[in-house]
Amino acid sequence: MIGRRLLVLGTVLGRVAPAIAQPAPPAGNGRTPLLVPGKKSLYQRVITRPGATMTSGPGTENAQPIPAFAVYYVYRREGGDSAWIEVGSAADGRTQGWVPAAKTIDWRHTMIGAFTNPAGRQPVLFMDSATDARRLILDANASATVEALRRQVAAGNPGPVVALEPNRWVDITHSFYLLPILGAELIERDVGPPVRLLEVISVPAEPPPPEADTLRNFKAALVFLIDTTLSMQPYIDGTRDAVKSIVARIGGTALKDNFRFGVVAYRDSLEDTPNLEYPTKIYAQPDFSKPPDSVVPAMADIQQARVSSIGFDEDPIGGLNAVLNEINWGPASARYVVLITDSGARPSTHPHSLTHLGITEIREKARASHVTVMTVHLLTAEGDSWHDHEPARAQYQELTEAGAQGSLYFPVAHGAPEAFRTTVDLLVTSLLQQVSALTGVPVATLQIPRTAASDPQQARVREQMAVVGEAMRLSYLGRMERTQAPDVARSWTADRDLADSTIASLDVRVLLTRNQLSDLANALQTILRPGLAGRTDPQTFFTQLRSAFAQTVNDPQRIAQASRIGTLLGEYLEDLPYKSEILDITEADWLAMGSIAQRSVLNNVESRLRLYQEFQRQTDLWKDLTHSGLPGEAVYPVPIEALP
Repeated sequence: MIGRRLLVLGTVLGRVAPAIAQPAPPAGNGRTPLLVPGKKSLYQRVITRPGATMTSGPGTENAQPIPAFAVYYVYRREGGDSAWIEVGSAADGRTQGWVPAAKTIDWRHTMIGAFTNPAGRQPVLFMDSATDARRLILDANASATVEALRRQVAAGNPGPVVALEPNRWVDITHSFYLLPILGAELIERDVGPPVRLLEVISVPAEPPPPEADTLRNFKAALVFLIDTTLSMQPYIDGTRDAVKSIVARIGGTALKDNFRFGVVAYRDSLEDTPNLEYPTKIYAQPDFSKPPDSVVPAMADIQQARVSSIGFDEDPIGGLNAVLNEINWGPASARYVVLITDSGARPSTHPHSLTHLGITEIREKARASHVTVMTVHLLTAEGDSWHDHEPARAQYQELTEAGAQGSLYFPVAHGAPEAFRTTVDLLVTSLLQQVSALTGVPVATLQIPRTAASDPQQARVREQMAVVGEAMRLSYLGRMERTQAPDVARSWTADRDLADSTIASLDVRVLLTRNQLSDLANALQTILRPGLAGRTDPQTFFTQLRSAFAQTVNDPQRIAQASRIGTLLGEYLEDLPYKSEILDITEADWLAMGSIAQRSVLNNVESRLRLYQEFQRQTDLWKDLTHSGLPGEAVYPVPIEALP
């Protein structure tokens, strides 16, 4: 039992038990799991508690133990919720056996919590009642209250605190774990964004090993993503000089084994300007099999384009997509990209966009790939003449948003080459200092310029990189030490840092099966078909939507009566605690929006569709919770903000 001890949260998922010896119904036998009350396509699922056993029939002997936190579909209930349930690992009609209902927890929405990197924020507190958690969320002096509760826990008097977040970051995309959310409520506060009150359950952990040995093998890599269009040569040269100098400083030290550089160039679509030579090009991989100075000759070939591209904005999203798809990070646990550009990014709707992904979608893809993106934005006179600085600033601040770390966006006033060189040198040197400190390999030549202490811009860079370094350390230790979590307990917590509610402490994610995500993508595609998107008479938009969806679902009557778009997209999106841009749009809303707003909604739908296509391609992030071997039952932890 957990009681009121200080505990560590986070758990790697348990395995599903083998079926109890009994005749297994053949696949496609017509049986389906029970539906969630009030739903027509959403099946009941349960999570097993520690100590659960499975038998061949209700109350029969020869019960076999099954792992805690296994996920099952419910096929039959006998004797009420306190008696027995027949379960199966998949929705294909096959059942595994019977489990006491008291040893399961109903999981209506497959929501989970995922800890964000704890650097720069307060640890998450798990409270023993919803009342205590709600009071803390609404506390105007929450920061001081949280600190007082932490001191009480340290003194052995936890009070209403059931558990604390792990000391090490548990990165869900490296070490998948379940922190199931049983319920969620959006609470508005006087200041800042709304905070979700979450009811969660959790399971036990093992103490981590000493961190010194773990850190010794830490490796990091940084890829420069450089705009190589016309006018960028001074910055290409400055980047090359900075890297050459830094490589020389670490070349004779032990740190040379822990850090590598890569270089990728991008320009724009060749459909616009064929003489641009390439849209993206890999000049150097961060290759640990080669010495660190191997990047220098590779950079010698980088030159700016000989012709001007059309317009001012380029396609850094295409460049970043090339990094995420084509860079081999090897053993690098920390992965960084420094984008160097003097212009904004083409929108996803541009006819010659290389990816048709937006800033939000490429940011989520980078996060899923564990890549931290930074931007050095050159505020040149030319960009000013195009009125490009502010739109580009907004794009890159969103792209580089890093939670408690803030936005890793670094503007260079007037695009001054010397200031640019100083910024790049400071970024890289700060990262290397963090790696040096983590690995215990001191490097005397890694000195920060004295001006960094007095110059506000340089001071901000150093502060930001210090938080990045702490995030790097916590992330790495969390993965290497396989941080795990406590025995089952219900508790209540908040999804945001109560000292600063602009910082997320728990990402709310929804486990969508591959089938569900495919259905959602198909539904979005239906909305975007040429006959419906853009070229459709707004007066008949909903009529055509209903007609198109009625041909693809099993419940045409429900579609015929649909009064809002959300009804068309699937019941698993209903009742989720997020504010959707599209689900609640009614026919009247659509007509009242006007063509510009309608087009904006459809553009956002298209960007979401492309993000889901990226999720489908990331095969290593899909998890088979049911161990059924059925590809359609694998799940992906989709961030709730990435839903339509």
